[in-house]
Amino acid sequence: MSRTRTAILAALALVAGTAGTATAVVPGGVSAASVPCTVDYKVQNDWGSGFTAAVTVTNNSAAKSSWAVKWSYAGNQKVTNYWNTKLTQSGAAVTAANETYNGQLATGGSVSFGFQGSYSGTNAVPASFTLDGVTCNVDDGSGGGGGGGGTNPGGRVDNPYAGAKVYVNPEWSAHAAAEPGGSRISNQPTGVWLDRIAAINGVNGGMGLRDHLDAALQQKGSGEEVVQLVIYDLPGRDCSALASNGELGPTEIDKYKSQFIDPIAAILADSKYSSLRIVTTVELDSLPNLVTNTGSRATATANCDTMLANGNYVKGVGYALAKLGAIPNVYNYIDAGHHGWLGWDDNFAPSANVLKQAATSEGATVDDVQGFITNTANYSALKENNFTIDDTVNGTSVRQSKWVDWNRYVDELSYAQAFRNELVSVGFNSGIGMLIDTSRNGWGGTARPAGPGPKTSVDAYVDGGRYDRRINAGNWCNQAGAGLGERPQASPAAGIDAYVWMKPPGESDGSSSAIPNDEGKGFDRMCDPTYTGNPRNNNNMSGALPNAPLSGHWFSAEFQQLMQNAYPPL
Repeated sequence: MSRTRTAILAALALVAGTAGTATAVVPGGVSAASVPCTVDYKVQNDWGSGFTAAVTVTNNSAAKSSWAVKWSYAGNQKVTNYWNTKLTQSGAAVTAANETYNGQLATGGSVSFGFQGSYSGTNAVPASFTLDGVTCNVDDGSGGGGGGGGTNPGGRVDNPYAGAKVYVNPEWSAHAAAEPGGSRISNQPTGVWLDRIAAINGVNGGMGLRDHLDAALQQKGSGEEVVQLVIYDLPGRDCSALASNGELGPTEIDKYKSQFIDPIAAILADSKYSSLRIVTTVELDSLPNLVTNTGSRATATANCDTMLANGNYVKGVGYALAKLGAIPNVYNYIDAGHHGWLGWDDNFAPSANVLKQAATSEGATVDDVQGFITNTANYSALKENNFTIDDTVNGTSVRQSKWVDWNRYVDELSYAQAFRNELVSVGFNSGIGMLIDTSRNGWGGTARPAGPGPKTSVDAYVDGGRYDRRINAGNWCNQAGAGLGERPQASPAAGIDAYVWMKPPGESDGSSSAIPNDEGKGFDRMCDPTYTGNPRNNNNMSGALPNAPLSGHWFSAEFQQLMQNAYPPL
């Protein structure tokens, strides 16, 4: 018995063939090259409780050095064995990634793999497939080979970054270009931060939201354009970090809705901007605080206990997702911390549950969530190559080192991919993608280790080999020695929609000393280079640079350091 699904276009006519096989036919006038990728899934043998399948993937977009194909089963199919691929399954969601020997996938090239599975009841062929986040077997509307990304039934593409340019903020670009050597990166896309009500219309004569969207239309031309917005003004914002406190008090949820989210939604819904792909990064940091910094934990704060009790973080995020998610060209990504915050067992699953709670409150549903973003405005290394979580030194696990401290993850990529699976398991859609902020996690320069540390002790091994040179992974403010990370790019790894620079390099995390201001920003000792720490960084020195301005203000010395220590180098 053989069953096949090769749907070249959404509009294909499927003609029944022999032996239960379905064959794809391209209608007249439609070019197969307008399909970014095709997946041919064949059930070769089916014996009622199990089956074998063969899959062939054809790539019509840009050549790839790695790839990942995803699908979801409608039944209870379970993969039990596989070949020519690295295959993982979480619930109904399956991801098949390349092996080391078959990662190269040229434009027009194909790759094949197979697997064995079990099931009971029906063994339906999956309804849709994606290749690196782009829907296959669907016309992308380009008329050529350029992966604009297939659209889902809601009208959104699976990955807004696929086949699109990303908006370069003229204000940040001007700051960067004015720095010596800054022209090397001043054309990179960065996030536009809406961190107070006044930012919607522009602060001190600067660009407001409409100004940025108008500029994005100019940059767009005839192609696709992504605009990245940071939505960041929750009541009682950042309950554990004073430098990023906001203007709204803990109880001002109604003001947040009516004076912040509603005006933003009204602008984004303007039909003038309907051709833009608008990515919203929804409320950094706040939700994970409800898990890690409340109750009886040593890291608890009274402010976080208040926000847990009044529910306004959950309500605010839910309201923002519902209002913004109702706009067809808006893609919501919720902040999901970073590995050095949520990578421990007692933080990992509970945080996923809190995110699900917020995404299903105030009228929001999981369909309003495109994905999640990790490492926003943080410094966690993308990939630690010199040690793994499974290594041991003289019988002692790397997890027991002072740096790893029993965490399950040693870098952002492994954390983001694992947390994505956890989020799907608690009820988020299997097609969600992750963003990783790589704006300041390069850790290059002369301090970058060339190989593993000595195996004299587990701490020497980890500390000698780790790229992340912070004193402690809990240090988050203006870190000394940091460098620019991977440049923004779409679909860089399995489950990852894009590497992004959501935090504009050169903008301060907070002031090194108290500075009076009308922006609602407090002074956090974690930004003071003389501070000896607290339970949230295991009472280590803060590692912060001196002479820093208020958060969000331009910090020339930091920008120069980031360029000097960039990895990959500039």
